[in-house]
Amino acid sequence: MNKAWHWGWIAPPVLLVALVAGASIGETAIPAQTVLSVLANKLFGTAIPVDRIDAGIIWNYRLSRALIAACCGAGLALSGVVLQALLRNALADPYLLGISAGASTGAVAVTVAGLGGGLVSLSAGAFVGACAAFVLVVALAQAAGGGTGARAAGVIILAGIAGSQLFNALTAFVIAKSANAEQARGIMFWLLGNLSGVRWPDAWLAVPAAVLALTVCVLHIRALDAFTFGSDSAASLGIAVRRCQAVLIGVTALVTAVMVSLVGSIGFVGLVIPHAMRFLVGVRHGRLIPASALAGAVFLIASDIISRIVIPGQVLPIGVITALIGAPAFALILVRGRSGR
Repeated sequence: MNKAWHWGWIAPPVLLVALVAGASIGETAIPAQTVLSVLANKLFGTAIPVDRIDAGIIWNYRLSRALIAACCGAGLALSGVVLQALLRNALADPYLLGISAGASTGAVAVTVAGLGGGLVSLSAGAFVGACAAFVLVVALAQAAGGGTGARAAGVIILAGIAGSQLFNALTAFVIAKSANAEQARGIMFWLLGNLSGVRWPDAWLAVPAAVLALTVCVLHIRALDAFTFGSDSAASLGIAVRRCQAVLIGVTALVTAVMVSLVGSIGFVGLVIPHAMRFLVGVRHGRLIPASALAGAVFLIASDIISRIVIPGQVLPIGVITALIGAPAFALILVRGRSGR
């Protein structure tokens, strides 16, 4: 029996607890009851007495930060699920395929080099960069001979690594050429993942992008299950292979571009979370998709909390925390996967 609908009951309370934790834990601890009181006052118009400073910190800074972290974690995790299914490769994620690197280049080109003359938004630049990176990766893979099955997936991964290096080099070149020392330091901090500058207006981009990714993935659960056995098997089951690939990869590029434009390039979320969830809920996408979205959201909120408290008086880039947690976790998954054979 398909129990995917259970996640509709599990996810909201778990996500609420994570958001409250993200708003209450920080440089200055604030009781969870105060966070809930502020939420009630803002969302339901109640008049519960709350200290104005605490209310400002919670609503204007921590809650928006936690919500965008949740959206980013869910979006990147879903992108990893999609790409791993389409390419049938355990190493596929937005970072390794060059999408994140391309989005970073596009965002930096707009904000630092002034590309577009101020008429192009940072998110639009990031999306164009992500699309350009993926087009380059696909073109390079086809030029390398492509192939079918595992070979095709391996060629795309190698092309993605080359594309990532190219766009990372372009990002560094733009920064070195157009940014002063202060800008360069801020940009490098942002590229490692930085939630310090996000506010409620950014949620108008992050929330729809995460919802879009989840909706599209849920609508393509059957196709993703079929792609696990290869594109030929998917076609034999009546799946419109090219259309599904275009839609799923396009949404992946869009979500990655939006998230990178808001918080920078954050690695390991799209790689580790899908693998961890496969151990817990299995490989069927009816369960894997909601589980990965929820786990990605909670993981990035927790990483953001750690980034704010691990060094007193200093906030670390969140990408540092995800790498420090994600790399050992991925190594453990690899070892357990080998021992389980």
